[in-house]
Amino acid sequence: MSNKRRTFPTAWILTLSLATLSVAQAATQSIMITVTKGFGLTLYASDVGDAKQLALGSDGTLFVGSDKSGTIEALVDSNQDGRVDKRYTIAKGLENPGAIAFHDGSLYVALEDRIVRYVDIEQRLRRPGRPKEVYDRLPSESRKSDRAMAFGPDGRLYLAIGAPCNVCEPEAPFGSIIAINVDSGASEQIVTGVRSVHGFDWSPLDGKLWFDDTGRDWMGDNLPPDEINRVEQKGAHYGFPYVHATDVLEPAYEKPESLKVTPPVFELPAHVSPMGMLFYRGEQFPENYRQQLFVAENGSWNRSSKIGYQIVVLSLEGNKVLKRETLVSFLDGEFPVARPHSMVMAADGSLYISDDLKGNIYRLYYRDAESDAEPDVQPEPVQEAQE
Repeated sequence: MSNKRRTFPTAWILTLSLATLSVAQAATQSIMITVTKGFGLTLYASDVGDAKQLALGSDGTLFVGSDKSGTIEALVDSNQDGRVDKRYTIAKGLENPGAIAFHDGSLYVALEDRIVRYVDIEQRLRRPGRPKEVYDRLPSESRKSDRAMAFGPDGRLYLAIGAPCNVCEPEAPFGSIIAINVDSGASEQIVTGVRSVHGFDWSPLDGKLWFDDTGRDWMGDNLPPDEINRVEQKGAHYGFPYVHATDVLEPAYEKPESLKVTPPVFELPAHVSPMGMLFYRGEQFPENYRQQLFVAENGSWNRSSKIGYQIVVLSLEGNKVLKRETLVSFLDGEFPVARPHSMVMAADGSLYISDDLKGNIYRLYYRDAESDAEPDVQPEPVQEAQE
């Protein structure tokens, strides 16, 4: 992967990023989003609340769950120009509907203590109708925990339920990933001993589940590392709260002697806050990106200087991570332009990226694959920066 970057000091980024500043201030401050050479980034949609998890319908509809705004939005690019021209509100007034998934024509949404399904949603965008409850045994959101959902290759709905604390001994199903049969309601615990899982995907090579986990706060700038994990055995324990990352012991809780802890496959820097992750299965990006692991780093808050706020690629050889490289950086010095949260791949191989800081959706694509089509939002003249 080249270490040359394409930097966009663009007017549209400036407007989005500095909404709280005066025009005079904005005019004197240049805001940068840095993109690896060969790639392009455009603004796909804006004003979608604190955009969390994304789900892509079979007809190309992009669904966005927003926790604080309590909404589910549906975004449609009907003329295929890379820019949303129709949008629909599927639901509003919900309690933290950030975790969503699409499967067999239906949209699934995790609500306070249950999961509901909107049937044939892409044919009912104007009038979605009342959703059907498919699972009613989630812990109440009155004990707040982070969640993420996706359908696995076995047809079950996988749900990550984070710990409702910074560090504690959580009661099940907190701190675990479960798999749910949405037809029967039967569920199974897949892993436990996790703190805050926001992204997971299955390897295209062997079908094994990979997931990220965000480490605890208040152990300093550089501890504990955030994690990338791989599931070899159902029911495995990944250490929380007793051991963080590979070998950082928790001072508040002693690990039971009989507990076997599965270490991470790869350690990320502390506080980068990994969120969405996916294996790139498309063909638009160059060969060296295919079947590699993409991770959205949401960025730090519990740190003296900022880190993360980027999309990274973990280059793999089998089950081993060889290196981690930045593909898109939304951090300009100490100023975060965006906080990437979730990613999904479009039918053409481009990636949609949600931003829960400004409520934007970006589209990342390989420019050489679109040499005859300019992006709808055209940046100012490009300056290449050597890192």
